[in-house]
Amino acid sequence: MFLILKPTDERIREYLARQLDQPLSYDLVGCTRQDPERLSHWNVDRKRAIVGHGEAAFGKGKTAIETWRMFPPEIAELCCQEPPRVGLNVAVLYWAAPVRLWILMAARVVYLVNENIERDGNHVERFGFGYGTLSDHAERGEERFVVEWNRRDDSVWYDLMAVSQPRHWLARLAYPYNRYEQARFRRLSAAAMQRAVSKEVSADR
Repeated sequence: MFLILKPTDERIREYLARQLDQPLSYDLVGCTRQDPERLSHWNVDRKRAIVGHGEAAFGKGKTAIETWRMFPPEIAELCCQEPPRVGLNVAVLYWAAPVRLWILMAARVVYLVNENIERDGNHVERFGFGYGTLSDHAERGEERFVVEWNRRDDSVWYDLMAVSQPRHWLARLAYPYNRYEQARFRRLSAAAMQRAVSKEVSADR
């Protein structure tokens, strides 16, 4: 939904209520569970950033994911007060500054991540979730937000992955600008997670 004026909280609640029975707008559900390097006709994007070290940083990273703090306030708001759970519908409000548009987009949590894995001989703990676009979203596809703790070197990483295609005709028409904004979101999201973890860890000391 493209809007000239920022929507009120009531309008956003009404919008979300209309999404309850809407289907996902793509077929590759769960495609971000793994790390696809390439999918034909799909954009596969990833951003990894170190956010800290140790168990405390991992715990704060988990809290940041649960409270949606990876959404950079400079350009996006996540209109939801609940922690991620499978089946939860959310609305993302995005400010496209140069064109002075508010974009309200609907997504649904399709899986959760809470696991211990072995990667290249290293023990890694992972926490996060993936959500997919609903039929009113300007894009189609899936995005994964995960925080990882590598127990070998004690590093804690934020890992964002997105698989997408433009769906709305405006998104297709403005494809270069759209790709620029997607890259900007990934960069600012990583910075938001770094701030969230460092601030919380410092506050505990």
